Amino acid sequence: MEKYMNEALSALERAEDITDRLSVEEQAEQLKYDAPKVDRLGIPAYNWWSEGLHGVARAGTATMFPQTIGLAAMFDEEAVHKAGEITSVEARAKYNEYSAHGDRDIYKGLTLWSPNVNIFRDPRWGRGQETYGEDPFLTSRLGVAYAKGLQGDGKVLRTAACAKHFAVHSGPEATRHEFDAKCGMKDMTETYTAAFEALIKEAKVESVMGAYNRVNGEPACASSFLMGKLKEWGFDGHFVSDCWALRDFHTNHGVTKTAPESAAMALKAGCDLNCGNTYLHLLIAYNEGLITKEDLRRSCVKLMRTRVRLGMFDKSTEYDGLNYDIVACDEHKAFSLKCSERSMVLLKNNGILPLAEGKYKTIGVIGPNADSVPALEGNYNGKADEYVTFLRGIREAFDGRVIYSEGCHLYKDRCMQLGLPDDRLAEAEIIAEHSDLVVLVVGLDATIEGEEGDTGNEFSSGDKNDLRLPESQRKLVKTVMSKGKPVIIVTAAGSAINVEADCDALIHAWYPGQLGGRALANILFGKVSPSGKLPVTFYEDASKLPDFSDYSMKGRTYRYAKGNILYPFGFGLTYSETECSDLKFENGVVSVKVTNTGSRATEDVVQFYIKGYSENAVPNHSLCGFKRVALDAGESQVVQITLPERSTMAVNEKGEWVKEGSEFTLYAGTSQPDELSEKLTGKKCTTLKINL
Repeated sequence: MEKYMNEALSALERAEDITDRLSVEEQAEQLKYDAPKVDRLGIPAYNWWSEGLHGVARAGTATMFPQTIGLAAMFDEEAVHKAGEITSVEARAKYNEYSAHGDRDIYKGLTLWSPNVNIFRDPRWGRGQETYGEDPFLTSRLGVAYAKGLQGDGKVLRTAACAKHFAVHSGPEATRHEFDAKCGMKDMTETYTAAFEALIKEAKVESVMGAYNRVNGEPACASSFLMGKLKEWGFDGHFVSDCWALRDFHTNHGVTKTAPESAAMALKAGCDLNCGNTYLHLLIAYNEGLITKEDLRRSCVKLMRTRVRLGMFDKSTEYDGLNYDIVACDEHKAFSLKCSERSMVLLKNNGILPLAEGKYKTIGVIGPNADSVPALEGNYNGKADEYVTFLRGIREAFDGRVIYSEGCHLYKDRCMQLGLPDDRLAEAEIIAEHSDLVVLVVGLDATIEGEEGDTGNEFSSGDKNDLRLPESQRKLVKTVMSKGKPVIIVTAAGSAINVEADCDALIHAWYPGQLGGRALANILFGKVSPSGKLPVTFYEDASKLPDFSDYSMKGRTYRYAKGNILYPFGFGLTYSETECSDLKFENGVVSVKVTNTGSRATEDVVQFYIKGYSENAVPNHSLCGFKRVALDAGESQVVQITLPERSTMAVNEKGEWVKEGSEFTLYAGTSQPDELSEKLTGKKCTTLKINL
């Protein structure tokens, strides 16, 4: 038996044996994302580029969950872990079958470049939908849960997760290839790298992907500072560049002059795998003396170690028996539906919801996202075998008549190319006039908010210029509202939107996954109570925010912002009333009694915050724990969390975690302990002063 086939040896020993059997030329070829086969060693070709942000992406049929920002709105570690597990199981089942059929194409592998644990610091960023929101603690907890779900706890990795994009990366998209993100050490440690550290230390994430931008002058994919952090945290996987990011070294950042120089700079810094074509120049760099044999060997060993950890060179693994029938099975889709229901956030309700049975004979469903599949999908998505749009979901659930109008184009001034401007507006008026109630479904989709290069309209390379709906939809909202009918507005978007309308109820649905329309109907008609919470702050006006390219946290997110807030982080209504009382702290454990004082069964999210008073404490307060609870009417539960050690520490200007101050205030409630949340919910958090 070849040594590298010996499963009794360590992954590193096997990887070293494989690498040492390869020539220098072969080692260099293995550092490309589309690694070729090596026939003489029986090593098959492998394409490292696969995606699994909210279900297996771009590889054919798979279960599709809500976009990541929607998963974050659940505030539920267990559910996010299970979503990762389902994604991983389906990816492995598909890989088994694809490999058996000789299909080793892009997106069909086991190295899933997910999750995205960047901080959604500015609501204009189009890729913010891919993240778990604006809070480093929430992002860390959910990112760890998803990564563990992807990788599993078996003898070999079920799939390999990837923490991306390292680091200080959250727009603007239009300048990301040339941008230098200036970041102080306090913000770096406290905000931008916290989740990466957690994924490496707790989830043992197998890979880390670098960002396009520079960070304090250094390109992120060859940053001595960032690579030093990975070493400090004990990272034991491989590092991959973002796609074609190394090309930016010489074409945009100007830190090198040629492609071989860029390849050498990245490899020597610790970038093991290149998504792109710059590592095609590695042999030139080698022949020019810019890199050594040991540079190539070091990275090749890391990549082969990952393949060994995935069981790719084993005769069999515990996952070989995963049957393809598990892909998009009923059980997985049922869980996707549950996630959709838990993710939607009820922002406003004057009592119209849930809709009273028999009260309405005709419901008008209006809007460009009402019957839109892209409004369910978000970006980095797979293809579902079944879609339930918002219109279809309402039709399924309502016994009366449902009438429909697209109302307007998503962002253009007309739906039909040969039509006049506002060519669907009159129809929307007619539908509203003939309805007892209107469900107006507006928002965005990934064609207008997303990644630079993936979007196709007048917006800023996938980013938003402001927080308003596109002009075509603003006209539609104003027109429908003028009819005087009861109106429920549903917004499908991956970010904060100010719909600027005094509607009867407002639901933010995110991009809710393949069965999002059924989830919405279940909420509208009271089959389930809404329970999502905002993982980002909804601001009133983008013009009052700091400059988009300013990476200082001052004035950003609920921890630092003062004013200009429309709906706060952590806010979300239910159909019942949940109260917290009897807050206690003992031996590092925080407990609170949670009671459903309303008349309906509900799920809600208990949120724990802490405020310090030292020099380096954040100005407001910080999330330090959360727990989703299900309560029948009148039922009580005691919820406990262990207070994280760092929640009672602060980060100084050097970027160091320090014990600072002994007085803290703990808060527990179903929202933040801020004045606006108290006004919107009519409830105050329960508080407790502690000394440590």
